[in-house]
Amino acid sequence: MPILGWVIRGCTALSCSLLLSILVTGCQTNPYTNRSQLLLMPSGQMSQMGAAQYGEVLQDPKVVISQDPREIEPVKRVAARIIEAAKRSKYGDVAKGFDWEVTVIKDDNTKNAWALPGGKIAVYTGIFPMAKNEAGLAAIMGHEVVHALAEHGGERMSQGLITQLGMTAAAIALSTQGLNPALNDLGMQAMGLGVQAGILLPFSRKHESEADYVGILLAGEAGYDPREAIHIWERMAAASDGAPPEFLSTHPAHETRIADLTKWMPEAMGLYEKAPKASVANLPLITASPAQLPPQKSNGARFRQ
Repeated sequence: MPILGWVIRGCTALSCSLLLSILVTGCQTNPYTNRSQLLLMPSGQMSQMGAAQYGEVLQDPKVVISQDPREIEPVKRVAARIIEAAKRSKYGDVAKGFDWEVTVIKDDNTKNAWALPGGKIAVYTGIFPMAKNEAGLAAIMGHEVVHALAEHGGERMSQGLITQLGMTAAAIALSTQGLNPALNDLGMQAMGLGVQAGILLPFSRKHESEADYVGILLAGEAGYDPREAIHIWERMAAASDGAPPEFLSTHPAHETRIADLTKWMPEAMGLYEKAPKASVANLPLITASPAQLPPQKSNGARFRQ
């Protein structure tokens, strides 16, 4: 019997009424894209998990929190504007309910920033050369903040739970076929690869595209030129080395991203043209340690909004 037949037979062992109840009660619609989302985890629980993970990262002895005002202050300015824009957005109620906290991590080799459920944000100094200026940083932070506001983490977790349930059903079905155990294992591996390539990865790309789209809207609303997002991905494309093909990547290809951003740009520019303009200052490329610098004022390396 083909593997698909085994899966179908296995799924009949599940309670259809239970699955239907889960799918109906766990669905909501994204306010920007009208995409249906499966969210089985309560948002409050996701925020608690985000805060716990945030604390674990910052307590890691290998993580160095920046104390340099030249790195901290630009991030504070951008974060404040992006968060206020989020509170005025279609995610306004969610944004107002977050306990926002931002940390600058001193790691010039890590080109990264992230936002966890509940509004916990980290920006690594290694992203500064890619962002180049505060408008670029706004595009990056806007993108990451949307992941938290749109509950992409909870959606991925929900998808994982449903996928695991289906794989369990398939495993039960395979075990009843009386096949050689090696063939059972081969069948499960084949299905696992199919799930990864056909379900999980494309879904992740949808999240990334959604965050790109709404992220530039937030940046424009916050008073930052959203066109900087295109320049960031041009720099990313130039700096990428041996990136996997789009089919096997959790992120859209750089060329796809740039094309999509160009398509969405008129809407973002409309918001930008109406907004009070923000700073366009370049981001620092720090070579001297804070101890070698003249005293500068800063309200702290970790800060809340």
